[in-house]
Amino acid sequence: MNMVVFWGILIPFIGTSLGAACVFIMKRDFHPNVQKGLTGFAAGVMVAASIWSLLIPAMEESAHLGKLAFLPAFVGFLAGNLVFLLALDKIIPHLHQNTDQAEGMPSSFQRTTMMLLAVTLHNIPEGMAVGVVFAGLLTGEVNITAGAALALALGIALQNFPEGAIISLPLHSKGQSKGKAFLNGVLSGAVEPLGALLMIFLCTDLLLLICQSSYLLRRELCSM
Repeated sequence: MNMVVFWGILIPFIGTSLGAACVFIMKRDFHPNVQKGLTGFAAGVMVAASIWSLLIPAMEESAHLGKLAFLPAFVGFLAGNLVFLLALDKIIPHLHQNTDQAEGMPSSFQRTTMMLLAVTLHNIPEGMAVGVVFAGLLTGEVNITAGAALALALGIALQNFPEGAIISLPLHSKGQSKGKAFLNGVLSGAVEPLGALLMIFLCTDLLLLICQSSYLLRRELCSM
């Protein structure tokens, strides 16, 4: 089980690293239309992974709430988007591609650094999502299988591959050496296993407590 978790939290990072390695085999940056297509592909994979591997399982775990089974997942979804990600977006200085308008707190970072931070910004919650799922697997108290957890990790790795390439290739085209561009692409994904480990440490005991409390609540309701 420990090896499953070990590889599970590394798989998304490996996907980013393999994508960043494209800088060694491609002579030039992607054509803009190819880049847009890869970005759309990555978005589609992430949406599918979010729905089928996170939101739906979360609602299934809350089936005992009846018509309100959607509520915990809904609250978590809003908190993750409107609180956590919005806060990161406002705090971390970053720059999206095809724009000169930097976002986040004012800084003196170079353009390439802020482009790197833009990808790093959304890799943080991806790693956290993987960590939560594997924390559920480790507790054994929720209906999460090793196959389902690895499927989520593979899905995120699949959409991380074009992201790694979209980071390293433009950096190289802007003057960075291939080695440095590759390293920056790899570093953009390094936050994912760190975020996963953080959530595993934080959530394992918390999930056990929630599951035990839910069990006691259901037992009390059934005895009434």
